[in-house]
Amino acid sequence: MVSLSDMQTILGLLAFIAICSVLKITSKTKRGYTRCMGIPEPSGALPFIGHLHLLGGEMPIVRTLGAMADKHGSFFSLKMGLHRMLVVSSWEMVKEFLATNDRTFATGPSRAIGKYMFYNNATFALAPHGEYWRDVRKMATLEFLSNYRLEKLKHVRFSEVESLIKDLYLLSTENKVVAIRELFEHMTFNISLRMIVGKRFSIVGERNSEVSRFHSAIKDSLYLSGVFVLSDAIPYLEWMDYKGYLGSMKRTAKELDSVLDIWLDEHLQKQLEQKSNGESDFMDVILPSLDEDAVISGHTRDVIVKATALVLIISGSESTSITLTWVLSLLLNHPYVLKAAQEEVDLHVGKDKCVEESDIRNLNYLQAIVKETLRLYPPCPVTGLREAMEDCNVGGDYVPKGTRLIINIWKQQRDPRVWSNPSEFKPERFMTTHANVDVRGQNFEYIPFSSGRRSCPGLTFGMQVVNLAPARLLQGFDIESLNSVKTPLNV
Repeated sequence: MVSLSDMQTILGLLAFIAICSVLKITSKTKRGYTRCMGIPEPSGALPFIGHLHLLGGEMPIVRTLGAMADKHGSFFSLKMGLHRMLVVSSWEMVKEFLATNDRTFATGPSRAIGKYMFYNNATFALAPHGEYWRDVRKMATLEFLSNYRLEKLKHVRFSEVESLIKDLYLLSTENKVVAIRELFEHMTFNISLRMIVGKRFSIVGERNSEVSRFHSAIKDSLYLSGVFVLSDAIPYLEWMDYKGYLGSMKRTAKELDSVLDIWLDEHLQKQLEQKSNGESDFMDVILPSLDEDAVISGHTRDVIVKATALVLIISGSESTSITLTWVLSLLLNHPYVLKAAQEEVDLHVGKDKCVEESDIRNLNYLQAIVKETLRLYPPCPVTGLREAMEDCNVGGDYVPKGTRLIINIWKQQRDPRVWSNPSEFKPERFMTTHANVDVRGQNFEYIPFSSGRRSCPGLTFGMQVVNLAPARLLQGFDIESLNSVKTPLNV
């Protein structure tokens, strides 16, 4: 989140400001720093930055927060600059927040990433709770993520998985080392790109092509989404643009928008000429539903379309490729699981036809492997920030309006009270003790895609790909590790 060297620099930058503005800050933030009654808080908070310095270092943030939970309990409070944040990692408290108080925490705070890189929070993933968020999320769900649309475009997923298999076969005949994560990224990016804007990315294509530029900018946006932005914690320091991240966000946003503008114009022209190649992508179906002069919550039609397409492409490709990489890594580290999965595919599908999505329902062990992978390595180990829209009572504790919330899903899904040997990879648990637990967020001990109003709307799409691709790999190849030593797998 923020390194030790970064924190030392921040402390130096704040020294002069602290001397000049201590009285002003104290009076303005007294209510914001009011301790939530009864909620534990780690010691060591510093003026202005709070606990930020405790979250630095090389350790992943989920492990740092997990270690704090071991010491202070599964529900504690942190000061993040001028904001208070609650950290939750038990299913009981998750249920309190995402079921009992779901509406209260159905919004998120405005952050630099949404303001500068995602069309001033026009993407439904970052938009504040309200009519705009509901309408755009509903539109994306109906026109792209509904079962009807996913079924209509299943040939896209199948063909891109087949392209992956062909690429792997060619590499295997040439006895080359395979960077499997890059191939997974390529596949999932193309699935999303084809389904949303009707484009395809080629590794050997021109570097300055629209798709290549877009792919590069997407990678930059993913990096910038994970950096520590000082003004997110201390808003009045936005002018400082510490480390130049805000400038980078603006440049990346400009590059993404320039390409999306071209693709939007192409779709508008196709609509005017009433041309169709027989395959309608997301932009094709969403444009007729919005008036040309429509302005919703200050966002024009073009901004709404581009912002929605952008967030669908990113969320549909990145998290899926990460999960696929974890699945394969875990299989290589557990040969007996890999062997059993291959035998299941051979038994229920055979070698005479390619695995299809309709076959997955019969591959119960493979589904258990995917579920167990998502338990150990959820695609988003912590939820996005949420914020209380009003004062509330959670589990008997008073939580004031404006308090932020984060759920450590990685820690929660390793709770020894719920999962025996929680750090071990045991797919069988989803066929026995947890056979009735699914990914849809209703079982609060297992929420790999979060839960409640802000849960991931694309989980059906994601699950289709993360089940189909491994099934085809197991069917098409004999996969084994280069040596008998397990590769360390750490978040």
